[in-house]
Amino acid sequence: MLGRAELGENSWHTYIEARQMVKFEQARMVKIPSGVSVTASDGTVEISGKLGKTSRVFRSNYVRYEIADGEVKFYVSRKNKRVMSVLGTWASTLETLFRGVQQGFQYEMKIDYTHFPVRVSVKGNSVLIENFLGGRFPRTAPIVGNTSVSVKGDRVFLEGIDRQDIGETVANIERATKIRHFDLRVFQDGIYLLGGN
Repeated sequence: MLGRAELGENSWHTYIEARQMVKFEQARMVKIPSGVSVTASDGTVEISGKLGKTSRVFRSNYVRYEIADGEVKFYVSRKNKRVMSVLGTWASTLETLFRGVQQGFQYEMKIDYTHFPVRVSVKGNSVLIENFLGGRFPRTAPIVGNTSVSVKGDRVFLEGIDRQDIGETVANIERATKIRHFDLRVFQDGIYLLGGN
């Protein structure tokens, strides 16, 4: 039986397979839409489309994938609940990335204040929130990835091709305006998500 030294610089997955003689069988397939290209290298899948390029890391000891004939084929070594949930997550993530590079995503947030007028602007890679609850110092929320943020009146619009990056940016903005030590029935100030597609 081969040890890790004999396998050289091969991956940990190869070592596990050599030790346990793991057999993988095809469990699911995701069709690659026209106009989208998919490449993989060292566990990182890169998706390119008309709106741009994005990537995601897929690594597991029990799930494999192969890109061939305009499809991404997934293989599993066992079909228990945990492995199948990883498989479902990977397939769903790929479909979302395909949609992102073709159509993009847009989310809308509302600036709400009752006591102090809030000024929101974009500065570099951050959203600047000034005069929140009359505070002297501005609050900042980092913009994740290539998310585009714009402010129009009392609305904040977020656009991009990666839904995960947009979601993290939305969470950062909401977290920056989270109110503590105030009666939430009276002080309803904040920036809240209205919806998105």
